Amino acid sequence: MPEEPDLGAFAVAQDGPLYVVTAAAAGLRAGCLVGFASQCSIDPPRFVVWLSVANHTYGVARRARYLTVHLLRRDQEALARLFGGRTGDRTDKFARIGWRPGRGGCPVLEGVADWFTGRIEAIVVGGDHEGFLLVPVEKAPEAPGPAAEPLRYGDVRDLEAGHPA
Repeated sequence: MPEEPDLGAFAVAQDGPLYVVTAAAAGLRAGCLVGFASQCSIDPPRFVVWLSVANHTYGVARRARYLTVHLLRRDQEALARLFGGRTGDRTDKFARIGWRPGRGGCPVLEGVADWFTGRIEAIVVGGDHEGFLLVPVEKAPEAPGPAAEPLRYGDVRDLEAGHPA
């Protein structure tokens, strides 16, 4: 069987938006920066987030019923660096920011205007990441005015992962 090609420049050129995904289960809470995520169905509405199987958040998410997906704005680079550059194995990220418990205890981050909580409907194996297929059950209130520019991968390309994939 031939070796699979690396997507390299094709993947980097996508420069997709960044999210912080949070989970809670068995008295634990976790959250990580996610760059692999997308709406995957219009009717019924579905969204999938891909978590690294090496990540602390993955272990908590596997035991959770819900995940909360927070879309970061361009001015939230510090939040991206906290959730992407530190691992929950060694750092309580939530002690450094404001948050409240949401559905199933899932942390909802303060100051992130665009978020939704989804019930985990299925988990898809995909290599070093697994996809969590989410059914939306709650979302942030609609913000007045135009949507803010999202933070993108290119904005934090130099970020060293707190837990390598």
